[in-house]
Amino acid sequence: MIDRRLISNFDWSLFIIPAVISIIGIMTIYSATRPVIGGVHSTFYMRQVYWLIVGISAFIITISIDYRWYIKFSYPLFVLSTALLILVLFTGKEGLGARRWIDLGIISFQPSEFFKLSLILVLSRYLSGRDNPLSLKDILMIFLIFITIPTFLILKQPDLGTAIMLLFICISMILTAGIRRKILLIILIVSLISMPVAGKMIWKGLKDYQRQRIVAFINPQADPQGVGYHIKQSKISIGSGGLLGKGYLKGTQGPYRFLPENHTDFIFSIFAEEWGFVGSVILFILYLYLIWRGFETARSSRDREGCFLCVGVTYMLALYFFINVGMTLGLLPVVGVPLPLMSYGGTALVSNFIAIGLLENVMMRRFADYYV
Repeated sequence: MIDRRLISNFDWSLFIIPAVISIIGIMTIYSATRPVIGGVHSTFYMRQVYWLIVGISAFIITISIDYRWYIKFSYPLFVLSTALLILVLFTGKEGLGARRWIDLGIISFQPSEFFKLSLILVLSRYLSGRDNPLSLKDILMIFLIFITIPTFLILKQPDLGTAIMLLFICISMILTAGIRRKILLIILIVSLISMPVAGKMIWKGLKDYQRQRIVAFINPQADPQGVGYHIKQSKISIGSGGLLGKGYLKGTQGPYRFLPENHTDFIFSIFAEEWGFVGSVILFILYLYLIWRGFETARSSRDREGCFLCVGVTYMLALYFFINVGMTLGLLPVVGVPLPLMSYGGTALVSNFIAIGLLENVMMRRFADYYV
């Protein structure tokens, strides 16, 4: 029998807002990939519709099982998701110079998207079982056990954007748990001292195109037809939208292919061109409200596991949102971070709905004070 409190505590905004943003994304993908003169329309938008249905189904399944069970089995899930990262390096499907997908024939999926969720789950369990603030041993154990190997595997794909996100998510959850001032001071001093050597090693380890993206961020005019092209065209797209935009299906940067990756990393640029400053503000309000509800859910959680889980998911969504928008505005380097719920990508869309389903799960069960 279903507990009525589960239904009464269901937060409809955590379902409706992600669904609305996803529909906006499908509409933008349709516009960005439409043929201008003749030709056949790309099926990207239709695939995203199918993935939205899968995502909503995954959301429903996620909220049907008490989140404490996900926490309980977080270690096996973490091991499984890490194994998939290893598998993708040997048998993964290659595309655009990267090996990030596992091909199952009918569909292919990106293991790194689901790994982020397993990382949040396992950190929620680990941090909730430790005294706060964290000791230096706890912090070193987190990076040694949960971060080092997966980050290395993801960098080998290569996927710099996801690797950076893993580090940011981990750091944000550690800071939420709390660090002793003395330890924080030591970490800052060591980081500053080792920064020149570490920076040189990281720079050497980057692919040529990744280095070019950093160069383009520092000086987009150095090669406006090469490394600075993406940022230049993104700014043109956003700026041409003006106050109210050109109107839906009236944008030119996407259909005429002036802007590369217009339905993935730079989908916000296409949206801003058609809907302008006003439309962009409305979109920002939707995202910011979703982020606020995530932190409110963390605050109202009845246990530490639920609190850390909500914090991890919310920081993940917030970081993806701010980094992607910063990328399109030229405020941050282009690191291949998609806009959550809007950018084209089936695995990312499904994992986002699972993540939001975890938020809803904690919200629905905040009245309960029992354990599994």
